[in-house]
Amino acid sequence: MKNQYIHTSLTRISDLTEKDYEVVKLRKEQWKTGDYVVCKILDPGSSTLLLELPNGRMRGVIGGELLVGALGERYATLEATGTWRKVGADLKMNVLTGAGLLGKLTSRSAFMPNMMELLYIGHAHRNGKSLNMNDFVKPFEIIPFKTPVILFVGTSMSAGKTTSARIVTHIFKSAGYKVVGAKLTGAGRYKDIMAIKDVGADAVMDFVDVGLPSSIYPRDAFKEKLDQLLSMIEYELADVAIIEIGASPLEPYNGDLAIDALREQIKCIILAASDPYAVHGLMKAFDLVPDIVTGIASNTLAGKEMVEKLCKVKALNIIDASTTKELKSILSEKTGFAL
Repeated sequence: MKNQYIHTSLTRISDLTEKDYEVVKLRKEQWKTGDYVVCKILDPGSSTLLLELPNGRMRGVIGGELLVGALGERYATLEATGTWRKVGADLKMNVLTGAGLLGKLTSRSAFMPNMMELLYIGHAHRNGKSLNMNDFVKPFEIIPFKTPVILFVGTSMSAGKTTSARIVTHIFKSAGYKVVGAKLTGAGRYKDIMAIKDVGADAVMDFVDVGLPSSIYPRDAFKEKLDQLLSMIEYELADVAIIEIGASPLEPYNGDLAIDALREQIKCIILAASDPYAVHGLMKAFDLVPDIVTGIASNTLAGKEMVEKLCKVKALNIIDASTTKELKSILSEKTGFAL
C-alpha cells in the first residue's frame, strides 16, 4: 500500500516508506499537530509547484495522486499562512510547504502562485493508533549544550540566512574543523539543512528530527523539544555549530526561545537583513547586537552605509568573494578559531 503514495520530506524521520500502514479516517477533534495524513490532490496549483521527497529531491505532481504529509501550521510574512485547525467540514486543505506541511490556507501573498488543494482521506494508522511525527523520535539523554555557536538570524524569511550559513560552513570545514549545522525554528523543509550538508557539514539536523512539522508549537512544549534538539547537536562533539533561526524571531515560530537557549554559547551573530530599518528594529526587540549584517541590506554601498550609520554595526556582503578575507578575520576574532 505504501507505494501508492507520494511520501513528502516530513516523513523522513519515519518508517512509512518501508513498512505498511492502514489509512483510517478520524473525526477532526481527534487530529493533532504532527499527525501523518493521506490526502488526494484535487488541484495541483501552479505548474511550478513541486513536492520535496524524503531524500530532498523535488517531484512534480499530477491531479488525483495521493500524498502523505503532516498536519501543521505556517505563518510566513512574505508568502502564505495556514493551519490544520482551520480545516472545515469539507475536509479540504492545502500544501503549505513543499515538505508536506498540511493545513488550510488562510492567506497568501499576491505574488505567490495558487497552492495545491487537497482532500483529507485519512490518518496513517498502525497497531490500532494513528501515527504522529513524535512516534518516530528516538529517545536519548538530555545533556548540557556547550558547543560554540555561529548564529544566523534574519529580519524576515528569504533574507539570505542559509546562503550566508553555507559560506561560513565552508570556511570552517576548509580550516579542518568538525562542523554541525542546525535549523532550530521555521517551517519544515529539508533543503535548508541539506544546503549546509552539501558544503561539508559533518552532521545536520532540525526541528523535524524532534517531531515538529514547524516550530509553531505551544511554548512550554517547544522548550522541551528544543532541549532535545540541542542535545542532539551536543552529541556530535563538533568544534562549532552553524545554527539558523528560521524566518524572523518576531514571527510566531518561537525564535526568541531558541535565541535565549543559545545565548551563553553564541560566539558570533550574523544577521541577514532585508533592509537597514529592519536591522534596527530587530536589535531593539531582542537586545541583540550582530557582529555582521549581510543579505539584501548589504548588496549596495547605500545599504551598507545606512546600516553602519543607523545601527553602528558592520555591514558585509559575504556572498562577494572579495569580502572573504575580512569575514575570516571577524570570525577568528570572535570565535578564537584559526581560519
